[in-house]
Amino acid sequence: MSMVLEVGTKNYIDDLLSIKKALSHMESLVGGYNGYVLSEPSSKFGWTFFKLVFKPNLQNGIEEKFSDMLAKYQWSDQPQKFAKFMTDYLHSRGCDVTIKTAD
Repeated sequence: MSMVLEVGTKNYIDDLLSIKKALSHMESLVGGYNGYVLSEPSSKFGWTFFKLVFKPNLQNGIEEKFSDMLAKYQWSDQPQKFAKFMTDYLHSRGCDVTIKTAD
């Protein structure tokens, strides 16, 4: 099953470039190329929101390579741990975004 995250940003153009660079780096680390899809953005109240869909090859690669880091998050289920890990990863790469799991 593909992981779907909802991403919110106040600076869509700059953060989109940073997100793509960060995800490209992540793809290189885990060998999961062409592993994500971005939806069309929508804007509300000065924020831009879009969905980030991880394909199974990239998601599984991240979960395997960073399993020790994912285990340290205190959330109860794997999707929330994955969302928090990706939030921290993107913040460390200069992306000022909010991320939550999409329903």
